[in-house]
Amino acid sequence: MRVSDFDYPLPDELIAQEAVRRGESRLLTLDRATGEIADGRIDDLTAHLRSGDLLVVNNTRVFAARLIGHRVPSGGAVECMLLDRQTADRGTLRADESLWQALVHPGQKLKPGAVIRFAGPAGVLMGEILERRFHGRRTVRLWAESGGPVERLIDALGHVPLPPYIKRGDTAEDRERYQTVYASVRGSVAAPTAGLHFSKALIAALEEKGVERIEITLHVGYGTFKPVRVEEVEKHTVDPERYVIAESAADAINRARTEQRRVVAVGTSTTRALENSAALGKGSVLAGEAQATLFVYPGFTFQVIDGLLTNFHLPRSSLLMLVAAFAGAANVLSAYREAVARRYRFYSYGDAMLII
Repeated sequence: MRVSDFDYPLPDELIAQEAVRRGESRLLTLDRATGEIADGRIDDLTAHLRSGDLLVVNNTRVFAARLIGHRVPSGGAVECMLLDRQTADRGTLRADESLWQALVHPGQKLKPGAVIRFAGPAGVLMGEILERRFHGRRTVRLWAESGGPVERLIDALGHVPLPPYIKRGDTAEDRERYQTVYASVRGSVAAPTAGLHFSKALIAALEEKGVERIEITLHVGYGTFKPVRVEEVEKHTVDPERYVIAESAADAINRARTEQRRVVAVGTSTTRALENSAALGKGSVLAGEAQATLFVYPGFTFQVIDGLLTNFHLPRSSLLMLVAAFAGAANVLSAYREAVARRYRFYSYGDAMLII
């Protein structure tokens, strides 16, 4: 299967740079059995979903992972994108220190031993490059010089890690808007964007209709933006992402499957966690913590979800391949062409697509 089979033309002006108010997104609905599509609004979910459906959402919370600082002692500008907190051997770090995997810029100048200072009204955070890693990543030690602890300083000094296709700096509004209204578990460097469409009023309307909702957690990593650099889909690998499914959530999902009620996933991250868990559980969703390593592309057999709410994804991306696996590549690419023609807004701050 060729990666080029998942390409499509997209005018730059359709890449959303700002989010609309919650509950006001457009919604393109795709019937995966017939390929038929329909225009609507996100609050039409109350018509498309029915009593007894189980809606599964990802409650991860994005942290302010992008740090802007200066090298010590030269004063040169430095950008540090925190990716994943690392564990360390007992005694390796002090209580006020933490270890991170990160991307840094300018990478060539930031060799092991380089020291960085991040400062603001809230305090001063220091960093040291410890080790070069694969794909330009570094191991970075962070400690609070003043105003600690470290995680509080990261939240205070850091910037919202907006995706690279949003060509503007982050704002105070993004700190709230680039989170779902149910975000509660800190750990992602990118939002589970299908959930950004929900307002509290829409959630209440779905509950009133009898749509059950449960939460799981998958911390979205920077790998969600990882380009597919191979020509054959089967040769691509996706970065692992940590997820947690509570026992109550696993029971609710497995019960819905047994009772033949529809399970509708909100987002590709939710889908990946559920299907990864079912693969480990031989068809049953397992409670507990694990790493999602599953790469879903056409030919994959879904064991859990019956519906998917998602955004419009980048051409040639692994996320588009997952959607194509669920609804059929021909159906999805045809729907994307129509979405372009009808001037839908694409990517993280864009409009929504319901596949049912």
